[in-house]
Amino acid sequence: MQNRLKILNIWVDKVTREDALERVKTFLASGSKPHSIFASNPEKNFSIPKDPDLYETFRNADLLIPDGIGIVLAVRFLYGNHLKRIPGSEFFHDICRLAADKKYKIFVFGAKEEVNHKATQFLKELYPGINIVGRSHGYIKDEEMGNLINKINESKAEILFLALGSPKQEKWFSNYKDSLKYVKVCQGIGGTLDTIAGIVKRAPDFWCKFGLEWLYRLITEPKRIKRQKVLPIFAIKIIIEKIRLEVKNSRV
Repeated sequence: MQNRLKILNIWVDKVTREDALERVKTFLASGSKPHSIFASNPEKNFSIPKDPDLYETFRNADLLIPDGIGIVLAVRFLYGNHLKRIPGSEFFHDICRLAADKKYKIFVFGAKEEVNHKATQFLKELYPGINIVGRSHGYIKDEEMGNLINKINESKAEILFLALGSPKQEKWFSNYKDSLKYVKVCQGIGGTLDTIAGIVKRAPDFWCKFGLEWLYRLITEPKRIKRQKVLPIFAIKIIIEKIRLEVKNSRV
């Protein structure tokens, strides 16, 4: 946690993509509990703090990757650290490659049934030898969650991917982490399965290279405006925070 930076009301870890993967390797090799991996982005600054339990779960996450370009720019502006973005959807593939190589067992939970099925089948083709020991769509009722937990435990999965969207996936982890017997790594992957299944297209490399994936997704999915309307507010708050920090430092 010593490399964790506070960005307004949330946090992000000061890690490279290689650092993050090394942490995952450590979790899998010597972990004795489910280690959570969540993505930090500007939208979560406004959604996560609304729920005290959710806020605590996010704050105590084992790895908070800099997923959003807004978070990366905020870190540079506030702390002068040239942190690079680690898209959760790409880091997911890093973990899959590691799992295929080391034969770790994977359980995939989330998305619609057809999306979940198609995505897991594609992963088996993409990573020969990957050991997906179980899967489930994300539309499980609360009263049926015990059966899902039993299914995950019976599979002895060491890696659990939660494709439930935020903040639902963080809240699920908060509620059920203590019931997971064998899981050592749990990553919230949002809509990644939709991308893998071809339901949603990722931005072309040009957009990603210049940190404009958010704009591409807004253009192709106009309904995202409800989430992204907080971005200007986030930017203004970051500027105010920068001024506050400079005034504070000048008084020391």
